[in-house]
Amino acid sequence: MKCGFTLARKWHRKKEELFQNLLTQVIEQFSRVFKIDDLKTDVANHLAMLEKRVELEGLKVAEIEKCKSDIKKMRDEMAARSTRTNCPCKYSFLDESKRLVPRRDVPSYPKYMLSQETIEALRKPTFDVWLWEPNEMLSCLEHMYHDLGLVKDFNINPIILKRWLVKLSQMDILILMTASVCHDLDHPGYNNTYQINARTELAVRYNDISPLENHHCAVAFQILAQPECNILSHVDKEQFKRIRQGMITLILATDMARHAEILDAFKEILDKFDYSNEEHVTQLKMVLIKCCDISNEVRPMEVAEPWVDCLLEEYFMQSDREKSEGLPVAPFMDRDKVTKPTAQIGFLKFVLIPMFETVTKLFPEVEEVLLQPLWESRDRYEELKQIDDAVKELQKKKNESLAIGSKEK
Repeated sequence: MKCGFTLARKWHRKKEELFQNLLTQVIEQFSRVFKIDDLKTDVANHLAMLEKRVELEGLKVAEIEKCKSDIKKMRDEMAARSTRTNCPCKYSFLDESKRLVPRRDVPSYPKYMLSQETIEALRKPTFDVWLWEPNEMLSCLEHMYHDLGLVKDFNINPIILKRWLVKLSQMDILILMTASVCHDLDHPGYNNTYQINARTELAVRYNDISPLENHHCAVAFQILAQPECNILSHVDKEQFKRIRQGMITLILATDMARHAEILDAFKEILDKFDYSNEEHVTQLKMVLIKCCDISNEVRPMEVAEPWVDCLLEEYFMQSDREKSEGLPVAPFMDRDKVTKPTAQIGFLKFVLIPMFETVTKLFPEVEEVLLQPLWESRDRYEELKQIDDAVKELQKKKNESLAIGSKEK
């Protein structure tokens, strides 16, 4: 009996020792985890401090490899879009799981030093974006913000385009250029007509009223709401309210369904245009952002033509999808009905040239820079159309001759 009791006590002590060892190991594991968590917290705090220092010192950070990866993903998405359903937008405001979150994996990179030649080229519509890597373009864009004095005046550190309207205020320039940067954010590659006809999430959300442009605005201000991306963090509430309203007005003006309305309104005030009239300046900015939006043909052929090819491919992808879904197809998007010359001639003659002719009435000094290239582009595409027509006519006659010869046999 005593032997059994002794064995039981030994077994009990053994169990206690095992339990203590196990408990010690668990505590050690938890300790490691907590230490790792503490280390992670310290690293995160250190990174946040470094990011803040970068902001305060006017330096910049960007995503070089991330940007290249995003471009590849974007290309892959373009190839896969024809198989998607509903609205393929990245930032869905009906899906909480797709909310924008701040990125912490943003590596710093050395500032690309722009040569004087490059700085001068940036001020011209002949600037060739195809020659630049994404990180180099970031340097160019940041330089524009500094060049315009916007960084100093608004205590910000972002990107901008060339200022050539010296009579506009700095606030107007900030609104115009930042709206230009944001005006196509998260574009899904299918226009408003498709969104409305297909009853996509965006069309439903915005009641068929400029669904894409409303989406671009929403994404822009969702990004600006992130502290890491808020270039307007140092403006006061009244300034922010004015900037926000101005950006919304301009981005919504890029809806081509409103083209005639906006251009006609601008023509009405052209003869009595007054820079002290806020409504006149707003009308001007609406026309200017439209010029920026569709200004591709102002650029030299070797710069402009690759963009035309990209645009036509986007159109063809949409028309293919509309056909597969039984939706109406616009003739200018149908790959079976349109060619590059016919598409561009109509756009140049009835949209671009009339709009830029109107602008040059207020700024006659830019006629040579803006209008002359458009006239030359129109003439070139008309020559290409004549060649295409001649080839088609020869092919038609050849087919007719073959048909007659076949009948005679």
